[in-house]
Amino acid sequence: MQFLEKLKPLGLLVLRLVIGASFLFHGYPKLSDPARWVKAFPGFGFPSYFAYISGILEVFGGGLLILGLFTRGAALLLAIEMGLVLGRTTLPAVGIYAFGKYELPLLLGAAALALATTGAGMISLDAFTFESRRKGPKKSRVKD
Repeated sequence: MQFLEKLKPLGLLVLRLVIGASFLFHGYPKLSDPARWVKAFPGFGFPSYFAYISGILEVFGGGLLILGLFTRGAALLLAIEMGLVLGRTTLPAVGIYAFGKYELPLLLGAAALALATTGAGMISLDAFTFESRRKGPKKSRVKD
């Protein structure tokens, strides 16, 4: 199992890239054709301006996941968004037994939550900026 532990940074990189690309893919249409989504969101039970919030969060959050920058915060916001999607729109509309109808938001939310709790990993901008300060060598004070 030591072999798999050494692959953890690569696994987190792949997870970030795939989840980030998926959020970008689903968020871009909300920003490129906002009129359609502003009309659609009230039908989902949300105010129309949530189309902009959702699009911005998915596009920029997905981009941040791909870069591995501010990963924990972006992933937490995306996980909350997927929780809202499941709780307010998908599950009430299709029911709990239609798993195939809500599988994608469930997977995206679970993966985003996993990234929020584990972080970006060593192959990320977070590792070079924020994590390097936190994990640096501890200086010991020697009293004379």
